[in-house]
Amino acid sequence: MNSIEYIASILKQEGVEWMTCFPSNPLIEAVAKEGIRPVAFRHERGAVMAADGFSRLCDRKRFGVVAMQSQAGAENSIGGLSQAFADNVPILVLPGGNPLDMLFIRPNFVAARTWESVVKKVEFISRPDQTGNVMRRAFHALRSGSPGPVVVEMPIDVCMADIPERAQPYTSPMPALSEPSPNDLDDAAKALVAAKNPLIWAGAGVLSAGATEELRALAELLDIPVYTSMPGKSAFDERHPLSLGAGGSTVTGPARQWLDSADVIFAIGASLTSSPYAQRFSLEKFLIHSVINIDEINKDTVADIGLAGDARLTLTAILDVVKGLIGEDGRSTGVQDRIAKSRAEWMESWRPYLTNNDAPLSPYRVIHEMGQTLDLENSVVTHDAGAPRDQIVPFYTATTPHSYVGWGKSTHLGFSIPLMIGAKMAMPERFCVNLMGDGAFGMSGLDIETSSRAGIPITTIVLNNGIMATYPGGFPTAREQF
Repeated sequence: MNSIEYIASILKQEGVEWMTCFPSNPLIEAVAKEGIRPVAFRHERGAVMAADGFSRLCDRKRFGVVAMQSQAGAENSIGGLSQAFADNVPILVLPGGNPLDMLFIRPNFVAARTWESVVKKVEFISRPDQTGNVMRRAFHALRSGSPGPVVVEMPIDVCMADIPERAQPYTSPMPALSEPSPNDLDDAAKALVAAKNPLIWAGAGVLSAGATEELRALAELLDIPVYTSMPGKSAFDERHPLSLGAGGSTVTGPARQWLDSADVIFAIGASLTSSPYAQRFSLEKFLIHSVINIDEINKDTVADIGLAGDARLTLTAILDVVKGLIGEDGRSTGVQDRIAKSRAEWMESWRPYLTNNDAPLSPYRVIHEMGQTLDLENSVVTHDAGAPRDQIVPFYTATTPHSYVGWGKSTHLGFSIPLMIGAKMAMPERFCVNLMGDGAFGMSGLDIETSSRAGIPITTIVLNNGIMATYPGGFPTAREQF
């Protein structure tokens, strides 16, 4: 057995059922022999993005896996890697590699060296007998700590050589989870109980930790409003009377009201990265910041209490402390009536745009009709970059976990088509639909053919919204004269 065959068998042992790819890699044939389905995309970027979409819906229980060839194939993949890295999505990336005697010779591309800035971890198989160790470390990185892309580069001469039998046993690593210290948890719980106008900011880490029920329980116990970031959208049911909705570049009226007026903000499973595609708040607010990656705390915001750890473990622990402070029956603060009033006023101001009958059809009318027509609990919806993202995030109602997939610390046009293909593979029982503009469709429209050929049905809504519609000024001279 050589390293390629061994990696294929390890993927099978890890429960991998499919692998995205393009165009050539010896692993494609090897995984097929193991019963793992390879799905070829029209471009490496799309293959990476589909693996990303799959992982986003699997909450670190399963992982998207993607393979591409060395050199040009690896070079073409960096856009997809950058998107996954920016949004902290764990995917396993398996590029082919040059023979050892071609390494570090210009212009040969070495993924392990070039990709370091856009991946969590990268390794290079330097000896056949190290293949199992490298793969164990890769799956440990996928399951534990801060999530992100994990790369194993496979130099062709090393990986086609036989592996000694003594080096073949593989042990799958278990997740290693951590939670904050008891003293910090006590301080956080006391601050939340004492707050006059608290707010919970929920991010994607709540989803990936499987902590949506714990989030709901804490919000109901303390009667605290919940805002979700764009990546965290669907971590809290937006039909709930404590929901303020979600925001990115744009935001619901109630969410902005509480972001401005809250005295204490508890951010859970959120990096709070400063971004044009995220809401901000005053640095003067008392901030409790809980996130799995300690490097995110005090990065762009000032944390009064930092809680590094898994979101589910952290919420469970805070729940226990809060119950000890106020009892298990919780409290009623009257905040739900205030939220309902704010939401009604905001929606009334937008109703003329959401129900507009003018031609051409308003994108807000399209979004409104999506919300009226789709089975909200059994669909997966996402946006693409640009205007469709800014228009849909505040107005589409997210219900169950992953009923909406928000993304966008990096904003690659065209991501939504391969994302939905990956989402459909993760949740085949759900109706998967993406909303995009014509510019984004031009970037990835050919992967509609992938969806059809592979029998992975998705629905794409394309808005004829003009060329670069959201860019400042719209380039009037360039468009009119040229």
